[in-house]
Amino acid sequence: MVSQDMASTRLEILKTMVAQNPNDSFSRYGLAMEYRKASDLEAAIGEFRALVAAAPDYAAAYFHGGQTLELLGRLEEARQLYREGIEATTRKGDLHTRSEIQAALDLLG
Repeated sequence: MVSQDMASTRLEILKTMVAQNPNDSFSRYGLAMEYRKASDLEAAIGEFRALVAAAPDYAAAYFHGGQTLELLGRLEEARQLYREGIEATTRKGDLHTRSEIQAALDLLG
């Protein structure tokens, strides 16, 4: 079990890493996922959106960003992010992730 202090420390470390290098996609993705894990979904969405803006081919950001929007009940925004993810993965030729994003979009109807 991870203590609250360890989770806070991880969050602080990731925030520092992103502040030092805002274009580091991996750190920004880690920060978004850490916010999500901490149930700070609005902050997570902010990071997923910043990641997509800086690195439009970062496929996982579309999938997990869409899931986070679903958790917030923002279904139309989730659909839009999934659609953008399908476009990005099609451009990149990432058929596996494209199919995962398509399945998530299909579940929303």
